Amino acid sequence: MNMLIPILIIVASNTFYNICAKSTPKEIDTFASLTVTYLVAAAAALAMFFLTNRDRNLAEELAKINWTQFVLGLSIVGLESGFILAFRTGWKIGLAQLIASVILSCILIIVGYLFYKEAVTVRQFIGIGVCAVGLFLITK
Repeated sequence: MNMLIPILIIVASNTFYNICAKSTPKEIDTFASLTVTYLVAAAAALAMFFLTNRDRNLAEELAKINWTQFVLGLSIVGLESGFILAFRTGWKIGLAQLIASVILSCILIIVGYLFYKEAVTVRQFIGIGVCAVGLFLITK
C-alpha cells in the first residue's frame, strides 16, 4: 500500500493540474498566471515543511541545496508554460497529456539506461515501438 499512495497522489494532482492548465483564462499572461501559481505552491510547500518536519530548521535544510533545485524550478516553468500554451493553441486535454507522457516515458527509458544504469529489456524496446505506433494512430 505504501507504494500505491504516491502514485495516487501523482494521478490526482496531475488530473487537477491538467484541468487547471486547460481552464487558465486566455486573457491572463502565461507567466503572470504562473507567478501566482508558484506563490501558492511556495506557501503550500513551506506549510508542509513545518507540518511534516520534526526539527523545523529551514535554514539547515536550505544549506543542503544543490543545482537540482534550480534546474527543477526551470523545468517546472517549462512544463507548466508548455501545457498552458498547448491548450491555448487547441490541444485536447487528454491528447496533449497522453502524447507528452508517452514520448516522455520513451525518453526516460533511454535516460535511465544511459545515466542511471537501469536495465532495458527487449520487452521495453518493443513497448517503445508500440507507443510509437499508438502515437501515430491517435494523431491521425
